Amino acid sequence: MIAGAIPAVTDKDNRADTGRRPPHKRRGARFRARRRAVDILFEAEARDVDPVAIVEDRVELSRLPQPDVAPIADYTRTIVEGTAYELDRVDETISKYLVEDWTFGRLPAVERAILRVAVWELLFNQDVPPVAAIDEAVRLTGDYSSDTAQAYVNAVLDSVAGNLDTLRAGEPEPEAPDFLDVGDPAVAEDDHDEEPDLPCGVTGGSSDPEDPGDAVNPAPDGSDITR
Repeated sequence: MIAGAIPAVTDKDNRADTGRRPPHKRRGARFRARRRAVDILFEAEARDVDPVAIVEDRVELSRLPQPDVAPIADYTRTIVEGTAYELDRVDETISKYLVEDWTFGRLPAVERAILRVAVWELLFNQDVPPVAAIDEAVRLTGDYSSDTAQAYVNAVLDSVAGNLDTLRAGEPEPEAPDFLDVGDPAVAEDDHDEEPDLPCGVTGGSSDPEDPGDAVNPAPDGSDITR
């Protein structure tokens, strides 16, 4: 168990409030596989261990005669192994499209794990439609975090999806074409007088940008993130 994690709302609590099974219990196998991958990536960062080693550990525990750990789905393993292998590129891509004044290290740890899963899918699993990867990530963010977090996670992933061809090729994004005659001195002088355009982005986030980045979010019941 991860020390310091906030207790999750239990299945019993959810049924008492709605009379229905909690949302993550009603979703498909791919969603559950992504959620388990988020749990494992979160745990790996909190413990500073290899996420692939956590997967292997869970696999062994699930094979015990009376296991306390659910089996690891094949797609969970695929996501975790793929994200771990491409972690630098995944993190660089997330950092590139974060809103101004936000840094990757200041993101709450759970949201960072969700973005890692979704960006890995966008960049490296072309069998998954981009809209599906984005939608599932936004849903996961709603389970773990806030509406504000859902907005900026969606904005980051939309930006990544809009540049997939370039990002998958590993090439720098093309600059906007310059239609001015740079040989004209008057034009060149005017260019120097202009203020540079600031990058556009979604303002806000899941918490104040001044807050510590490794905030721990409540986890839905059934996840690997426990007290």
